[in-house]
Amino acid sequence: MLADFIGQKVVIDLSSPFVCLGTLRQADEVFLELQDADLHDLRDTETSRENYVVASLTTGIKRNRKKVLGLRREGVAITRLKDIVDE
Repeated sequence: MLADFIGQKVVIDLSSPFVCLGTLRQADEVFLELQDADLHDLRDTETSRENYVVASLTTGIKRNRKKVLGLRREGVAITRLKDIVDE
């Protein structure tokens, strides 16, 4: 099922105060690899996780990393960016 997300722009909600957006390139039992990613620390802003993600629909992913390897166990949810609701 996660294989359906490969090559797609995704949002990964993490158990920490971070959210990661980018193109999912690979996934295995340990890591999720994102390319052209935005690893955003929510403590750096007063914007909520939801508002930050919805804003990315309009402004695009604010790339600050060419590649991110995230620990799969830290993920709470993964969603295609195009599936985010902005209503």
